[in-house]
Amino acid sequence: MIQLIGIQVAAGVLGDLATSLATIFHVECRVRPDRLDVAIARDRLRNQFYSTAILQLMQPLAREDMRLLAVTSLDLYVPVLTFVFGEAQLQGACALVSTHRLREEFYGLPPRADLLRERLLKEAVHELGHTFGLRHCDDWECVMTSSHAVERLDVKGAGFCSGCWQHVAQALLPPPCPSSIGLRHNERQPV
Repeated sequence: MIQLIGIQVAAGVLGDLATSLATIFHVECRVRPDRLDVAIARDRLRNQFYSTAILQLMQPLAREDMRLLAVTSLDLYVPVLTFVFGEAQLQGACALVSTHRLREEFYGLPPRADLLRERLLKEAVHELGHTFGLRHCDDWECVMTSSHAVERLDVKGAGFCSGCWQHVAQALLPPPCPSSIGLRHNERQPV
């Protein structure tokens, strides 16, 4: 299951994203009413929010059997980069994406709701991919390829390459029941 929470973002954006993520990942996706106070993550000199600190604030809301994705309109950064579109815990439960630099208005262009939805979906799928243990992919069409500029985000696909999808699909499978492993309690596995 994927659950979304908003941090200064319209509820409609979350609902549309939840529907798209449910289709891509083939899992239930819900919007949660939780609100996070992320003021502690703000760097006043940069006028940005430290994404890793927000992920730490999200941790108490996460559960082992789900992924928690926060969507915000705040401008995010990590100390070694000028900005990030998002961040995730590698093989963890939490991911975070920002619409701030995904909006055309940020670049002095007229708003395009369709392009914002497309960019947000790609970034959300990318960050959720990291929670399933995926690293950046060499396939330039795969959603898991690295995107350090919005132009790069625009040319990559919204889906996983076959190798990345196999990894995600395997991670989405429920763990086997002890009785379905194929060994009886008193049998020994051959060496």
